[in-house]
Amino acid sequence: MNTDYAILADKLTRKFGTFVAVDHVSFSVARGEIFGFLGPNGSGKTTTIRMLLGLLHPTSGTASVLGYDITRHNDEVKRKVGYMSQKFSLYGDLRVIENLNFYGRAYGVWGRQLVARRQEVLKLVELDGYERTITANLAGGYKQRLALATAIIHSPPLVFLDEPTAGVDPVSRRDFWRLLYRLAAEGTTIFVTTHYMDEAEQCHRLAFIHNGRIVAMGTPGEIKEKQMHGQVLEIDCDSPGRAMHILRAMNNVNQVALYGTLIHVVVPDARLGATIRNALQAEHITVHHLTPISPSLEDVFIARATSDEGQKAKDEG
Repeated sequence: MNTDYAILADKLTRKFGTFVAVDHVSFSVARGEIFGFLGPNGSGKTTTIRMLLGLLHPTSGTASVLGYDITRHNDEVKRKVGYMSQKFSLYGDLRVIENLNFYGRAYGVWGRQLVARRQEVLKLVELDGYERTITANLAGGYKQRLALATAIIHSPPLVFLDEPTAGVDPVSRRDFWRLLYRLAAEGTTIFVTTHYMDEAEQCHRLAFIHNGRIVAMGTPGEIKEKQMHGQVLEIDCDSPGRAMHILRAMNNVNQVALYGTLIHVVVPDARLGATIRNALQAEHITVHHLTPISPSLEDVFIARATSDEGQKAKDEG
């Protein structure tokens, strides 16, 4: 039993008929870290979690969670981890304390231990004083905190959070991540999926998954420094929609994406900025500024996803 890592996955694969949902995914998660698993909807994030939880058998490949093989010892895995799904699995007609009691007993926590642990998690997620509140009457951010509390009521060393802040306002998202850092500081390993890049920046390490494949992995700093091939130019100009059409038709422009009213392009060399400026101005588009910038995580993810699409097409061809 390897206990050096909270999670070890080796060529983990899941097929549904001929569709490959997760394609030879390999990664490790150290104990006590916040590991972010990023990707668009349908990229394989939830399928990967379901395999790691022992809820779905892999088609091929292996993985261990807390040292337990996910196929041979899935009952042990289920008992020892916490899980917060995309849809809060709370009972709306129960009071906050009743939801905690239900989940605590389901995880084998009873009596004085349950009473003590209940008070600990209520304080941790800052819901003390809300014990008698009907769950359906809680605001969205407070329901989110309660869902986290039910996932950690049994003091699991590892918690899986599947897009826990989807649809929640920015202030509640910030507060939720503050709670995650408190958990990690106490030694809990956190595996979290998200599509918010500001949340990804707060993870200790990340993996980007696209079409079932991991296309980049490392710390946020490492990914931005090493995974972007080329220079990102930020363009502020009139008529950004028309400008993007022109830019996509240009040679040596590898990527074009819109960020609000600004355009990001990836080019092999920053010196191509003069060529881009001239091309836009020749089409009577005023360029207010064109500046080389450091890549954001979103820039890197779009670039790696685009590269993966090209590689997939080549493999299938």
